[in-house]
Amino acid sequence: MTDHTLKGKNVLIAAGAKNLGGLISRQAAARGANVAIHYNSESTRPQAEETLAAVEAAGGKGVILSGDLTSPANVEKLFADAEAAIGRIDVAVNTVGKVLRKPIVETTEDEYDSMFDINSKAAYFFIKEAGKHVAGGGKVITIVTSLLAAFTDGYSTYAGGKSPVEHFTRAAAKEFSSRGISVTAVAPGPMDTPFFYGQETPERVEFHKSQGMGGQLTKIEDIAPIVTFLATDGWWITGQTIFANGGYTTR
Repeated sequence: MTDHTLKGKNVLIAAGAKNLGGLISRQAAARGANVAIHYNSESTRPQAEETLAAVEAAGGKGVILSGDLTSPANVEKLFADAEAAIGRIDVAVNTVGKVLRKPIVETTEDEYDSMFDINSKAAYFFIKEAGKHVAGGGKVITIVTSLLAAFTDGYSTYAGGKSPVEHFTRAAAKEFSSRGISVTAVAPGPMDTPFFYGQETPERVEFHKSQGMGGQLTKIEDIAPIVTFLATDGWWITGQTIFANGGYTTR
């Protein structure tokens, strides 16, 4: 029986410096993986360095890499640089995302373009490069959102920008299957991170909490183990979007 493990594997995590991505990086290292940690903004570099230190303290090889992944050339460079630093990539995880809560009638073209570039275009070209670089038997995992199953206002460009990733996931799962590569998406509920709070009033935060089991938001600690599972024993799951949200939405 094949032992599905992260020990000695090479993991690339887009937006892997902080919040959910940072926890996934640390948990991968704790399982024995080498980790390439991507970050975008220079303001995030200190957190990237802290996460790198945690990876190295766990005994793994690590590297931090930066770049704006809305440029396909930068996605190509990210995979090439990660491979040069830690070796052939076994697991590629994309946690990149941007939230905007705004009525459709107030949304500008620039906002639309930015949201789809970050949430959709970057994901597409990340999956593309993963298909070219990830080793046979590898895994590709993307973070989307449970709003894909919600009937709500305000998040047209966020949920809309993430929704194509479901089909990218299904298409890639079929196209990469001959090489034993699984491709999945994880859809958390509203997460208890700064990523969420900047978009909501206190009253709406309480409403979102009320929709989840136990009256709470999704925590990064609820999601990172699911990513680890998909990268190990959950390898047989492919082409799926997994809603992990404490009952916030379902379908």
